[in-house]
Amino acid sequence: MKLLPPIAALTALLLFVWLRGAGEKPALVDLAAAAPDVKVDLRYATDDNFFRQKFYTDTRARLRPATAAKLAAAQKEFAERGLSLKVWDAWRPLSVQREMWKVMPNPDYVADPAKGSRHNRGAAVDVTLTDKDGRELEMPTGFDDFSPRAHPDAAEVSDTAKKNRALLREVMERHGFRVLATEWWHFDDTDWEQFGILE
Repeated sequence: MKLLPPIAALTALLLFVWLRGAGEKPALVDLAAAAPDVKVDLRYATDDNFFRQKFYTDTRARLRPATAAKLAAAQKEFAERGLSLKVWDAWRPLSVQREMWKVMPNPDYVADPAKGSRHNRGAAVDVTLTDKDGRELEMPTGFDDFSPRAHPDAAEVSDTAKKNRALLREVMERHGFRVLATEWWHFDDTDWEQFGILE
């Protein structure tokens, strides 16, 4: 077997690494491309949130490619019912998690940045439903409502809100998500443990 000269061998190795890297999937994808029919209203890109503070300068909702594909599948089913998903939050940088923790160091509602959250992994979404005209359906609470009424099994809510909440959960779970125990709007990709934290 004839060996390549050192320079040629190094060149071949670098070319292999470059080609391999060029074929790798991006860590995050923009939902506008991956699931264009999903509406996006990133609350942390505004001050219209519990913290009354703008955290994001980027208004794109981004997720892991596999998580985005699951969301696109859920959106397709909702569209068949004349409805649409609206995303309030998706991937969240760890630096933002640290800022939120300073304001609300309660792990029931804000994940400890020392451990990181599913949002920090690009494997969680905060969502609600809208009708075909973009109007939000009635739900038990608004976004970022840190009260027992926001729990996905809260009983003291209207029948319409219960029905809409149940539909959201049913379809999201069918497509590979799991609702958070304290927030009806928060859904984790069931495969979130496969993904590392992204800054």
